[in-house]
Amino acid sequence: MFKKNTKHQQPAIISAASELPEKQRKRLESSWAGTFYNQFFCRIKEETFAVLYSDIPSRPNVAVNVLIGLEALKAGYGWSDQELYENYCYNLQVRYALGYDRLGDGDFEIRTLYYFRERLSRYNAEQGINLLEKAFEQITDAQIMDLKVHTGMQRMDSTQIASNIVFASRLQLMVETFQRVERILSAADKARLADMLAPYMQDSAGHYTYRVKGTERYRHICSKSDGQSILFCWN
Repeated sequence: MFKKNTKHQQPAIISAASELPEKQRKRLESSWAGTFYNQFFCRIKEETFAVLYSDIPSRPNVAVNVLIGLEALKAGYGWSDQELYENYCYNLQVRYALGYDRLGDGDFEIRTLYYFRERLSRYNAEQGINLLEKAFEQITDAQIMDLKVHTGMQRMDSTQIASNIVFASRLQLMVETFQRVERILSAADKARLADMLAPYMQDSAGHYTYRVKGTERYRHICSKSDGQSILFCWN
């Protein structure tokens, strides 16, 4: 069931941010995290994504603006899902940028992010509507470019974030396909293709995708075996 996230509009009286020395707290507020929160996070129109959730009374969704904010940070920093989740859990700047001033608030399992990506991709495929693009209509390129971030952060927009979501979903599907194919191969074929398939057999498809950094994504869909190159293009 869809529920809009408004908790960030009422900061806690006692929090990790409020307990910082005044000088450090002001630096936090004026850092890229404060700009991201004010110019990006607060402008996300969560109602656009209500169509992804059931109308039947049920457990409320994890905050949509938090999930979208995480995807934006992942795209910008080139993080893997593992790095993304660790920064979400323990990085005060990241949490401040997403409207949380206490480390214990907003806890969710990483699979929630995967389910959200699947819903976005499925809705786009079935309805021909890119919900991210609709949500970004109120967030201009100028505002995104004005974010005060370190030089290692890449420019990001709705197209890039949507592309990253699609890629992550398809990469996971590819790994699952490899694992299923490997199970039905003959002993001779398993031996012949062992080197090529080995990287995909060590863990579940979800855990494989979890560790892939955005800056290395295409390296994970190219492999060579017996002098022949196998390339999977997900454009």
